[in-house]
Amino acid sequence: MKKFFYLVALVAISLLFVQCEQNSSSQGLGKHEGHEYVDLGLSVKWATCNVGAENPYDYGDYFSWGEVEPKDDYSWETYKYGKMYKELTKYCPKSDFGKDGFTDNKTILDPEDDAATVNWGGKWRMPTEAEQRELLANCIWSSITQNGVNGYKVTGPNGNSIFFPAAGYVTYRKHNNEGVEGYYLSSSFDAEYVYLAYIIDFSSENVTYNDRWCGYSVRPVCP
Repeated sequence: MKKFFYLVALVAISLLFVQCEQNSSSQGLGKHEGHEYVDLGLSVKWATCNVGAENPYDYGDYFSWGEVEPKDDYSWETYKYGKMYKELTKYCPKSDFGKDGFTDNKTILDPEDDAATVNWGGKWRMPTEAEQRELLANCIWSSITQNGVNGYKVTGPNGNSIFFPAAGYVTYRKHNNEGVEGYYLSSSFDAEYVYLAYIIDFSSENVTYNDRWCGYSVRPVCP
């Protein structure tokens, strides 16, 4: 009799495990290098958390474009690749913005300068401008509060969704608009004004750009 109940319990646990696996699969959940992603039905899979965050509702760290570590002060004075908008020392295809006329014709962020790649490893990387525009154009964006955190629920064409907290941004030593707006960094910069990096801007619900030196959230993607 004890063996019978043991077998029944074993079968029940197995069925529960299978059901949990099926539920995760139906929601598009997966893992890469220990970090969860959701398949939204787009060209890339989007992480469920920001870099530096412990859960989807945590703001995480802030990064200047092309830098891979958070810092206390976000300004031109502390920016790794130039001390003014016309003194860039990397990622500068136009001599008007390079230090002493410097150019390197780099238009793609190197892996060692990608905050997602360096901090999470594997095939994780920051999204391109085009991938951010795809996220905006093909998903439903709903302003909501989850677990007491303001942000956006983003639902893909396949019905799966992720949450972006309104983490604000950092200039100098000041955190701005936390809980009100969100600014998520891409791996792309503007072709004309190369000192400007592309970001998703919650306030305009659009992909726009701002100075590279400001501190922004990073939401990684993977193939």
